Amino acid sequence: MMTSRSDLPTIEGENTAAWAAAKQHRLVIARCRTCGVAHHYPRPMCVVCWSTDVVLEDASGRGTLYTHSTVHLNDLPPFDEQVPYVAAVVDLDEGPRVVTRIVGCAPADLRIGMSVEAVFADLDEDTTIVQFQPTTSRTLKETS
Repeated sequence: MMTSRSDLPTIEGENTAAWAAAKQHRLVIARCRTCGVAHHYPRPMCVVCWSTDVVLEDASGRGTLYTHSTVHLNDLPPFDEQVPYVAAVVDLDEGPRVVTRIVGCAPADLRIGMSVEAVFADLDEDTTIVQFQPTTSRTLKETS
């Protein structure tokens, strides 16, 4: 009996192009051509004005850490073998927020407002996910 993996997305229909881009190590966002708002995850309708005049565009892969939490317990395979890991929200430079993981950094070294960049992880031959890691080429954004 085949067991489903809880870490693999369902790739079908309108999300196929975004997952194909990830497989090519490209992060894409959707942009509404009616109101100009960018959103992620890409979907065929604008999240602001409900227009269906939405196109995919490549994102820079750069952003800022908005928030994070270190997950110490997760009983779903294969996450149970990956703890601890850092779940996070990143503000992309293009505007949208992305729910993701932070890799390549000890949780204690993470700082809200730190610059991060996209990295890609191949989960299997068909699926690549976008994660983020701290970047050293940008500095912390000033907070007021």
